[in-house]
Amino acid sequence: MKDYGNGKSTGLDQTAAGRISTGITREDLSMTAKDRLVLRTLAEKVVAIAASPRMAETRRLWTKLNQLEKTRALVFCDPENGWNEIITDAQMQCRGKLARRWEMDLRKEIFWGDVMGDDKPVDPYFDVPYTVSPDDWGVAPVYHRTEASGSYVWEGAIKDYDTDLKRLHSPQLEIDWETTNGCLEIARNVFGDLLTVRLKGVWWWSRGVTYLAATFRGLQEMLCDFIENPDGLKELFAVISRGHLARLDYLEANDLLSLNNDGTYVGSGGFGFSTQLPQPDFAGHVRVCDMWGFTESQETLHVSPKMYEEFVFPCEKPIMDRFGLTCYGCCEPLHGRWRVVQRHHNLRRVSCSPWANVEKMAGYLGDRYILSLKPNPAALAVPELDVGSVRKGLRETLEKTRGCIVEIIMKDNHTLGNRPENAVTWCQIAKEEAERLQP
Repeated sequence: MKDYGNGKSTGLDQTAAGRISTGITREDLSMTAKDRLVLRTLAEKVVAIAASPRMAETRRLWTKLNQLEKTRALVFCDPENGWNEIITDAQMQCRGKLARRWEMDLRKEIFWGDVMGDDKPVDPYFDVPYTVSPDDWGVAPVYHRTEASGSYVWEGAIKDYDTDLKRLHSPQLEIDWETTNGCLEIARNVFGDLLTVRLKGVWWWSRGVTYLAATFRGLQEMLCDFIENPDGLKELFAVISRGHLARLDYLEANDLLSLNNDGTYVGSGGFGFSTQLPQPDFAGHVRVCDMWGFTESQETLHVSPKMYEEFVFPCEKPIMDRFGLTCYGCCEPLHGRWRVVQRHHNLRRVSCSPWANVEKMAGYLGDRYILSLKPNPAALAVPELDVGSVRKGLRETLEKTRGCIVEIIMKDNHTLGNRPENAVTWCQIAKEEAERLQP
């Protein structure tokens, strides 16, 4: 079973859809007194950080940014796999599987609050995810790996559209309520007098269609299909799109959605604080229209804007139309397809990846959207950070985006060169440069 929870990278196994697989089972629903003490000690530190004036100001700044009010560029750094170099096994004190998962979460919040120096909000909540069976679309690729966290190749399950596409269907949702409620009860017993414990599921990172299409068909095969089998590819995209919409319907009808207009990570960068969500008629039952949504199409970065418009956009748009505010893009450069992307419903946050033309994106977005700037993470993957180069790059880029509503997001790190201070120093430089151009 998978835990569909806070959507954050934890240094544990994380699927490409942004969901965290912890391997928590019913057999893990226990907590020793020693582990409980460790977790409560860490939670007390989180409580103190969350209550600080700095965090109140951080939440205020994210709210302003998300409402397109002028503020300095906000900075967020998620080292992702680099967390394994920041919080090592030697630092971990808990022994139980569930306790270690929670210990990692708490230690990360403390590092963000006390050491990182970015604008990550630390909140007085402890969110417990749903434990859910893996999505079953009716087909599954075969993976070939050299090691658990290394590179891999896969064989797509859809070899022939005429026969194999018939097996593809909308995924069914199966929640393990015994494990879910067991985790919730333990969390309330451990943290209930310190943190607000919430059952909160983040059921997706992206609702884009092309990652799943590449998974089911094979990346090379999918790209060739734009020319060699356009009708089959369009139907594949359409089936996935309908599956996403059916999942949204199910989650909404069964009251399984949670608001993300708080410190929830949304899109491929930034946090959801907003007074524009939920909708004015919100009465307690969370609907898709009360939430931030997100799609992207990184797998088609070499596909022409015209083909993107014909094949991908029509399958993304019905999904984005369901949400109150939307985000678009991740690593793919968007300057070539902005003419199409800008037609998405209530678009607010737009990715500007390391491969995007920053000048063009700044001109396109102006102060009408959030420009989610993604510096190249390779700068942090070194034994010694080139401080001068980092500062020069950030300064030049921020000059190009002057007048825009900007957030600076450092992500996609596979390593910090075994030097956690690289992330801390980068955040310091990024905030200094952001403050230098503060409006």
